[in-house]
Amino acid sequence: MNMQYPMDHFKTFKNKITRFLMVYKFALDEMETKIEILKEEFHLLHEYNPIEHTKSRLKSPESMMNKLIRKGCDLSLENIRTNIKDIAGLRITCSFISDIYRINDMLHRQHDLKILEVKDYIKNPKPNGYQSLHLLIEVPIYMSDGLEHVCVEVQIRTIAMDFWASLEHKIFYKYNEEVPLRLLQELKAAANSATALDQQMERLHREISEIKEANAAEEEEQLKLMINNQQFAIPAALLSLMGENNGDGE
Repeated sequence: MNMQYPMDHFKTFKNKITRFLMVYKFALDEMETKIEILKEEFHLLHEYNPIEHTKSRLKSPESMMNKLIRKGCDLSLENIRTNIKDIAGLRITCSFISDIYRINDMLHRQHDLKILEVKDYIKNPKPNGYQSLHLLIEVPIYMSDGLEHVCVEVQIRTIAMDFWASLEHKIFYKYNEEVPLRLLQELKAAANSATALDQQMERLHREISEIKEANAAEEEEQLKLMINNQQFAIPAALLSLMGENNGDGE
């Protein structure tokens, strides 16, 4: 009989923790679905995909607890929710700097999302050379017992920025955050090189796009569309009919 209360107490606590983490997982699922829709749209309609890949993660309960202690807050789920905004994290990697701001604009246009904060470490890099665009986004999640507003941190960066950030993280982990000055200077130089590479690739991308657009305007070929990996030709009669309908509407 004495063991019943502790066990019931444990089950209640476990359920609270599980539900707490679930809403953040669902928020990540929601964001990843939105990104997949954008990728599919660009693949089908624009023949170009600005999103190379995505990666998501949930902070562990231990990591959340340690961060709350560093902030000097009492341990509670409500304090975790209020004081830790990066429990759910989504990283979007792009090829070009312009893609970063294109994705940023698309997310801003989704009215069910609420953009709480934007930190642009591309226009204003951190002193160590870190670059990325950070968005804090509030995502609505409908649970069986009501609506939850869940924060997700979204980081958007180029491949070069992501490679540099990954290397910097590994070095700081290896040296327990006490990195020798020489390595810090080399990291900063590497960040500058990554920035120069991104800028050069952006220029090449712009020039290639201009050439492609010029060639497309000169080509006369049968229009085709691709849906679900199946290609369809658009008959000339249908194109003519569409032109006549447009003329009637003017």
